[in-house]
Amino acid sequence: MSNHLAFATVTATLQRSFQAAVQNDVEGARVTTVSPSEIGNGTPETGVNIFLYQVITNPALHNIDATPFRTKGNPVKRQSAMDLYYIFSFYGNNNELAPQRLLGSVVQTLNDQRVISEQMLWDACADSTYTFLRDSDLANQVQQITLLPLNLDVEELSKTWSVFFQTPYVLSVAYKALVVLVEGKKSKPRGLPVRDRRFGGMATFPSQPRIEKVESQAGPLETILADSTLLIKGRQLKGEHYTQVRIGGIEITPAEVSDTQIALPLTTLPQSALRAGVQSLQVIHPITLVNLVDPHQYRAGTESNVTPFVLRPQITHISVSDIEETDDERRNANILVEVNVILGASQRAVLAMNEFSISSPTAYMFDIPKRHADTGQVTFPVQEVEPGEYLVRLLIDGAESQLTYDNDPESNTYDWYIEPRVQIF
Repeated sequence: MSNHLAFATVTATLQRSFQAAVQNDVEGARVTTVSPSEIGNGTPETGVNIFLYQVITNPALHNIDATPFRTKGNPVKRQSAMDLYYIFSFYGNNNELAPQRLLGSVVQTLNDQRVISEQMLWDACADSTYTFLRDSDLANQVQQITLLPLNLDVEELSKTWSVFFQTPYVLSVAYKALVVLVEGKKSKPRGLPVRDRRFGGMATFPSQPRIEKVESQAGPLETILADSTLLIKGRQLKGEHYTQVRIGGIEITPAEVSDTQIALPLTTLPQSALRAGVQSLQVIHPITLVNLVDPHQYRAGTESNVTPFVLRPQITHISVSDIEETDDERRNANILVEVNVILGASQRAVLAMNEFSISSPTAYMFDIPKRHADTGQVTFPVQEVEPGEYLVRLLIDGAESQLTYDNDPESNTYDWYIEPRVQIF
């Protein structure tokens, strides 16, 4: 966050940076900050003029009162996020191409200083030329200030000069500085912190189940696979009549249920219910409908919070076909990958390949082609691959398949990843 001096600090920092550059590149050049209509009236004969001609709110950060960039515990104040639009004008002796030389000097400087650093802001505020900026705190802003060129055509430049400046055009370029955050003075009230979560104490659902964590039965740090058994831990998990678990739109009755833990083998679910990536899980306590003819029919009663877990895919088969040599002695091929879960038509899949070598191994990543149906196997066209042997992984919506490693101490590849692999020669 920054105070009312933020905009002036950006302009002063640009002026200071440009002055250091142009005075070395063009003799006698000076950097000014007057209105373009005042160029030639008391300004140096050769120079660069910086003019802030427009300020527009940044839609991504404007009025975010609980921004994640704010240090925890700071008072909450309303903020304005602004993008600054500048015109840099260049003037001087055209016979000596002074404006064009100044343009080159400024563009070169902005290429090297595309981001206004914290040190640049502090240096400008400490400069004796800008004593009015001593109280500026823009350098404390966490969000960096970036300078981007604006591609204005002749018509847009002409409109800008005629509407804003109403003065004859001189050689100029436009840049945008984003983003400057200006904070208000008054703090908004802050409520007391939540001391505890007591879902079971709600009057409407006094026995509402609460999931606290989901992990593999193999261990809390073990990955969850399609053949894993889930341990669902929490409070009040066992229902009055019976308990169901909802995963992937499917409701299933687990065999092992207690108030604090449910054991659910994923192999008891239909294969169509499982998707690699982030899965949602919920515990349900149905309630009996006493007025029905069948007293064993139930309707949905209380439901727990929804808890996510990540299901990793496993490659069950991989093969290579249609290997072709390219002009630069690389290879194009098709790699068929089969997995133990259904790959949804809308899911993103990426094939990662790492050369099975310890001497400068190469690596590649390939996206799956567009498809229109769910499937258990996909074909990746790979292109421009160096001939060799590769370890293969599949990433589905960010969930990555595992590599197996050699655990034989007598092996030459002990503790190396060894499978699954493909050969492309």
